[in-house]
Amino acid sequence: MFFRINVLAVLLAFAVVMLGAYVRLSDAGLGCPDWPGCYGYIQVPSSAQDIASANAAYPEREFVAHKAWKEMVHRYFASGLGLLILIMALLTLRRSAAARIPRLLPWGLLGLVILQGLLGMWTVTLLLKPLIVTLHLLGGMATLSLLALCLLRNKGVASGWQARAHSWLRLGAGVALLLLVGQISLGAWTSSNYAALACPDFPTCQGYWWPPTDFSTAFTLWHGLGIDYEHGILDSVARATIHWTHRLGAVVIAVVMALLSIWLWRTSHADHRWRRLALALLAAVTVQIGLGIAIVELHLPLSLAVAHNGGAALLLLVLVLINHAVWSARNNERIE
Repeated sequence: MFFRINVLAVLLAFAVVMLGAYVRLSDAGLGCPDWPGCYGYIQVPSSAQDIASANAAYPEREFVAHKAWKEMVHRYFASGLGLLILIMALLTLRRSAAARIPRLLPWGLLGLVILQGLLGMWTVTLLLKPLIVTLHLLGGMATLSLLALCLLRNKGVASGWQARAHSWLRLGAGVALLLLVGQISLGAWTSSNYAALACPDFPTCQGYWWPPTDFSTAFTLWHGLGIDYEHGILDSVARATIHWTHRLGAVVIAVVMALLSIWLWRTSHADHRWRRLALALLAAVTVQIGLGIAIVELHLPLSLAVAHNGGAALLLLVLVLINHAVWSARNNERIE
């Protein structure tokens, strides 16, 4: 039962990440200006009387049905995910000694989901503050990653694999994971500051190989309270700085992932299963970079922008699998 719920939770977490991206990118982040309800209702207002009451209660933000529904569907999915994680945590209480069910990880996930709920509330009440939106996205990615790790540990994936000089491979995989988290943070910062089209050309930015920059303004984390951040507040130079930094990060990620893939391929002399991980990593990073370029060239189509978020999640899952594998593998230094 734990395994089946864990699989369902991973799938639902991925759906929540994609729905969150869709809500944000379709400008529906404030589709419901309150939390946890929507204009004071548990569900989206539908009758003419309820809509009139909603507009009277929130005159500064007129009710728009399709935006409200997007926001509430995301909340419903997130609530369902929280329930599944709660069930997983409770199931650890009846864990047998022979079972592989992780004991502490589900409870840590439960705490993370509670924090995610608070970040979701603050996203709305603080009017899409970029720092909160970025942390909310990172929290979603962390939830997905830890659920995947819980699944891998439950099934004993990669136990008994052979790896050459696995201590160095652990270091390389760990560095790659940390760099990817940084790049996802930059992507979230780009999206939350509405900087995705600040550089409308590729590979240059506004015709420059190195555009005018303002890093101080671009990466100021706190601009104060009471500001409506919908559609962004930064000028074009600051937005271009954010976008350009994200592009530079993509170059670093491409190089690091290529080197890690080569390392994994060479390790396949010890165990051929590493080759599959190398190919999966190369495929994931190639697709992700291709989506990023297409977003710029096609001027941010919603479908590709959401897919780019999904690509980041898939790349993260591949790296979680690689890190789990290298930490579970046995060293085999003598294999040439």
